[in-house]
Amino acid sequence: MEIEKEHIYITPTELENLSDALLSGDEENAGSEERKTEINGNWIPATSITEAKINAKAKRRLRKNSSRDSGRGDSVSDNGETLKVGVVPTSPKGRLLDRRSRSGKGRGLPKKGGAGGKGVWGTPGQVYDVEEVDIKDPNYDDDQENCVYETVVLPLDERAFEKTLTPIIQEYFEHGDTNEVSEMLKNLNLGEMKYSVPVLAVSLALEGKASHREMTSKLISDLCGTVVSKTDVEKSFDRLLKELPELVLDSPRAPQLVGQFIARAVGDGILSSTYIDGYKGTVDCVQARAALDRATVLLSVTKGGKRIDNMWGTGGGQQSVKHLVKEIDMLLKEYLLSGDVLEAERCLQELEVPHFHHELVYEAVVMVLESTGDKTFKMILDLLKSLWRSSVITMDQMKRGYERVYREIPDINLDVPHSYSVLERFVEECFQAGIISKPLRDLCPSRGRKRFVSEGDGGRLKLESY
Repeated sequence: MEIEKEHIYITPTELENLSDALLSGDEENAGSEERKTEINGNWIPATSITEAKINAKAKRRLRKNSSRDSGRGDSVSDNGETLKVGVVPTSPKGRLLDRRSRSGKGRGLPKKGGAGGKGVWGTPGQVYDVEEVDIKDPNYDDDQENCVYETVVLPLDERAFEKTLTPIIQEYFEHGDTNEVSEMLKNLNLGEMKYSVPVLAVSLALEGKASHREMTSKLISDLCGTVVSKTDVEKSFDRLLKELPELVLDSPRAPQLVGQFIARAVGDGILSSTYIDGYKGTVDCVQARAALDRATVLLSVTKGGKRIDNMWGTGGGQQSVKHLVKEIDMLLKEYLLSGDVLEAERCLQELEVPHFHHELVYEAVVMVLESTGDKTFKMILDLLKSLWRSSVITMDQMKRGYERVYREIPDINLDVPHSYSVLERFVEECFQAGIISKPLRDLCPSRGRKRFVSEGDGGRLKLESY
């Protein structure tokens, strides 16, 4: 059997190592006869086997070197010689840390386009289909397909209830949208605290304005049937009557106001008409009895054909100008009779028309011009001074009121003689008290003084002004 020989490039050093390692046994048995080995029934000389081993080892070494040097400019010629072009020798340590592919193929991109490896979501833009449940899965559960997952909201306790609902009601006083409040309350799990919604709203309204109380009555009426029931409303008013001794500490008028809330609730149909009758002869608290008496009086008025649609009055800009002028005129007349500055200030604030306070300044100055004594002069001066110091009337409103008087003083003087001189005196006193500024004082009109000399006066000048 003949073995084909190939010309393989082997360095002299490698050839010596191979010959020394493989032929060392022949040197020890020098002089002995040539050994033969039987392969597949044929006897082959040992020298032929040795040459075959050398050729196979050389092929393996060449294949290994070629795989390492692939892509670095190495090539093998036809006669087995290695041609190296621009090769920079690298250390074995650097080869171990090299993460490039050993096959020398590819462009160095991630495997599978970035979709392979542990913890990888997949290729960019890949859309996953809904995973179908495998019935043959040992962990398969029949009830798993019928499960419905919902968000569980824990019921509010007393502390969390007040902390959560107080901002909602205070914000309602600003926008007045009952639907928004209803939607926000539906998202909360009120649990057994539903009846506390009217209680909290009424408690906040007692410390607010008349318009806030009117808005609270509308809110309770709109929430009844959607968020709270009639039973909850009745329970809430029971609690308000019990807490009246504590509410009076912060709001002295709480019994009368709670009675008005009860009458309004009965008029709106959210509270039974026999609610007040159930308390007859069973009330020991003085404040609760006063509230029920107030509600009884108001409901007796409705039996005459009048309905309590607007228990608290129309607040702010919803009032007509004629109504506001009438209210301010009555306010000034009551003040001139009683002399109570604080009461007049409270009545002015309850009108909730800070943009219309210039009307009070105008009417007050006109009353001074029309008065005959100094009493009205001093009382109006004290009133304007108090309203200015408490910032109830702003600088702008004060200025607008005086400017209106300045423009209409010619017409006023037709009905009220000497109005120019009285106005100059009053304006000077207001300036000395710090109510008006110096530029506003200088704008005060004055009628020119005319001097006449008659034949019978003997040359004397008349100082009377017209």
